[in-house]
Amino acid sequence: MKIINLKVYIVYFGHNQNRDHLLTYQYHVELLSSVFESKEDAKQAILYSYKHSFSGFAATLNSSQATNLANIKGVISVFRSKTVQLDTTRSWDFMGLAVDYSQGTPSQLAYGDNIIVGVFDTGIWPESASFKEEPGIGPVTNIWKGKCMPGEKFNPEKHCNRKLIGARYYLAGFERQYGPINKTGNHEYRSARDSLGHGTHTASTAVGSRAKDASLFGFAQGIARGGSPRARLAVYKICWNRNFDGRCTEEDILAAFDEALHDGVHIISASFGPRPPLLPFFKSSSGIGSFHAMQLGVPVVFSAGNNGPDPSLVGNVNPWSICVAASTIDRRFPTKIMLDDIISFTGEGLIAKKVRGELAAAKSYFYGGICHSGNLRNRSAAGKVILCFSGQVMSEDAEVAARRANAVGLIFVQPLTRPVAAASIVPVVRIDFIQGTRIDHYLALSVKSPPAPIVSDFSSRGPSSISPDFLKPDISAPGINILAAWPPNISPTVFSTDIRSVDWNFQSGTSMSCPHVTGIIALIKSAHPDWSPAAIRSALITSAYQTDITGDSIQVGASTKASDPFDIGAGHVNPLKAIDPGLIYDMNTRDYIIFLCNSGYTEDEIKAMVICPRASCPKKYEPNTNINYPSISVPNLQWETTIKRTVQNVGHKKTAIYFASTVNPNGVEVEVWPRILIFSPFKKESTYFVTLKPVKASQGRYDFGSMTWSDGFHHVRSPLVVQLNTTATTARDVEAF
Repeated sequence: MKIINLKVYIVYFGHNQNRDHLLTYQYHVELLSSVFESKEDAKQAILYSYKHSFSGFAATLNSSQATNLANIKGVISVFRSKTVQLDTTRSWDFMGLAVDYSQGTPSQLAYGDNIIVGVFDTGIWPESASFKEEPGIGPVTNIWKGKCMPGEKFNPEKHCNRKLIGARYYLAGFERQYGPINKTGNHEYRSARDSLGHGTHTASTAVGSRAKDASLFGFAQGIARGGSPRARLAVYKICWNRNFDGRCTEEDILAAFDEALHDGVHIISASFGPRPPLLPFFKSSSGIGSFHAMQLGVPVVFSAGNNGPDPSLVGNVNPWSICVAASTIDRRFPTKIMLDDIISFTGEGLIAKKVRGELAAAKSYFYGGICHSGNLRNRSAAGKVILCFSGQVMSEDAEVAARRANAVGLIFVQPLTRPVAAASIVPVVRIDFIQGTRIDHYLALSVKSPPAPIVSDFSSRGPSSISPDFLKPDISAPGINILAAWPPNISPTVFSTDIRSVDWNFQSGTSMSCPHVTGIIALIKSAHPDWSPAAIRSALITSAYQTDITGDSIQVGASTKASDPFDIGAGHVNPLKAIDPGLIYDMNTRDYIIFLCNSGYTEDEIKAMVICPRASCPKKYEPNTNINYPSISVPNLQWETTIKRTVQNVGHKKTAIYFASTVNPNGVEVEVWPRILIFSPFKKESTYFVTLKPVKASQGRYDFGSMTWSDGFHHVRSPLVVQLNTTATTARDVEAF
């Protein structure tokens, strides 16, 4: 059978009702045979049969075959596979998880030993110190069904241990899309071994073991560790090296979900995602995989994406997973700039030795003064330190251009709150615009240090473009200049001309913030093994904070604007508070059935997707706003609306009294009833109602507030996100009423 001009489609049936994996595969072949001339042609077309945790298959089809399959009874969705891309240790101290024994065993070492974290990424460099066994680590739990697969330069007997307990790789989709992996030049390994560094970095950030003397060229020296150093690690390589970029096909991603859930992972960390326009949830690998993970009690943590700062570009917005934005930490790398041995400025950079050169303006070496290789004049900048301004060029482009111009260094001028101190192929100092302008005029100015955290300007923003009833991102976590493990055969800049070898490297992106939250969840799940994914998400959201280390509102990168929930969700993650949140907003599959009903799925389709035995839509319409999500988002408030929520007391004190307080969104009156919740050993749950009343005329504008329950120790905060759509008449009518 010829497969030229055919595309990969994914056919999804829902929950695997037949637990016999062989029978499920045979059913897939029989169904696929209905659109082929023979069963052998159907078998040749199949890339994957998903038969463990859900039912479906990936196959090469033409559009007519895909349409015919979509019309068969029992098929929930048929969609063409897309390729998604990656969203690419002081951070733990910054969040209060210091390895300090003065107050007893630190939380990072007290919990996590029994938790298995599955990382979906570019693989792993198993020799890294981050993946050695922690002292005293016990045997692997007997529920674990996974394995380490042998492959190119990956020997399970040598590279796997009680820390790294699983390593699989999925290549069929990538090779069907791009052809055989590259074995020369930009080399890739046909195994779970990492050839890009991204997977090693994220796995190390999430659950890396303690490693002494970690640094990059002597910078940020200290003990590197993941969020849960004692947790076990299972690696699922689903992203592959394509011109130094990680490419991940949806059929490979679904294969990893299918086997990881069957293997017995407790948490899944996935630092990749789709770009808008977003497809319906059950026409995407992340939506399908995370839905079935939720049903099995497995939280899935996704990165929000790196498409900020414009609104509504956040990816991974399904309501049954956790979506993480990126923010800074309080680490700085001050580097002094001296002009004529008289005037000094201080920026930030990773420069280990003194660089001497003559200051030069960009316009002397680049047309229009734009530091880009395409603007390079035909002259050498040997012995020069070039001053370049951001705006029309990125820092990485300016570095390459300075290198091509043969400059000895680069001073890159950018907003104060932009990410700094990345490894570079030419010595770089980054300074803010005020100092950059002063340098340009040979004037002096003292240095200003930005606060932390600051939400990154590249972090993708809400609201969700397909489900605005749920606030996304959910939470923010460190994602800027994160030091973690790195393959020594990959240069810190990943440029082919860079021949340096390092064991640790700085990386920035929501890819880095995602594993931070994964590591924290490993601690929470170890401390509370019976908590559902929704309960864990609730603990993270309601315990987050919204102020920086100076006590001011968290700032938005590359601006002077205070952040809002579309930037950071509920706020910055607070690990210690999340372990003891006081109250939680719990959910199970039945809660999501309301959402599926409102999304247009039939009862037959829903019954096929869920494990829940009573999968019927409510007789009376139930709005998405009443789904028990810990944040409250109303994307179209036209008149007075009442919303229901239920909380459960999980605090140490079974008898507790909580009082409500609110911060009203602009133009909205908020009333909570009852305003006091009383819990006892006989009453662990309470339901309350929030009434939102518009009192101004507004069209399409979002405003923000909050609702908090407190017993004096716990402060259980829910963001309020409201888009008013009222006219002057309706606002007066509401007020008069």
